[in-house]
Amino acid sequence: MKLKGFIFDLDGTLTNTLPVCYIGFRKVLQKFLGREFTDQEITALLGPSEEGVFKKILPDNWEVCLKSYLDEYDKAHTEYAKPFPGIEEVLELLRQRGIKLAIVSGKGPGSMDISLRHSGLGQYFELVLTGSEQGADKPTHINEVLRIWNYSPLEVAYIGDTAYDIIAAKDVGTFSVGAVWANTAQVQKVMNEKPSVCFTDVDSFNNWIKQTT
Repeated sequence: MKLKGFIFDLDGTLTNTLPVCYIGFRKVLQKFLGREFTDQEITALLGPSEEGVFKKILPDNWEVCLKSYLDEYDKAHTEYAKPFPGIEEVLELLRQRGIKLAIVSGKGPGSMDISLRHSGLGQYFELVLTGSEQGADKPTHINEVLRIWNYSPLEVAYIGDTAYDIIAAKDVGTFSVGAVWANTAQVQKVMNEKPSVCFTDVDSFNNWIKQTT
């Protein structure tokens, strides 16, 4: 069945924003907890949205922490976070071919707005579903996109850079695309989940789209 819709993860898939997340969390946690967190420690906190993370570890100051994080996240974007080379061409190609586009991400709405504003990618997506403070539930959000579009799972692809992204896509029954072109990608973990297809560079992904849509 021909693919009619593409749903993307954001961090590490469309934009190189994971390093920016690390910068923001590291500065805020240093300020409020008095020590520097490693990338691995920060990664272990992720799953809930930023609001959920701060409510869990700094419940008395979470609102101040969240504002501080979003300020740092915004500032760091100007230097670090850009769309991966070739991503805008991919999105333009999909748009020209009449493919519906959406984002399903575990990010909170504040950081999503910042990333889309700085990257300029917001123009391509008719739907953007963000995470919750309770934790990521991508299957539910992917199903919500399918409901709005009135597409079957077999008509849609979900594209992401983590094992959970592939698991979520398979749970719903969509076509699963491993996007492991970022230096932060979980290459082996993604491959272990046996995605429908997997790409190590955006050019290969682009060529595949040209052949299959």
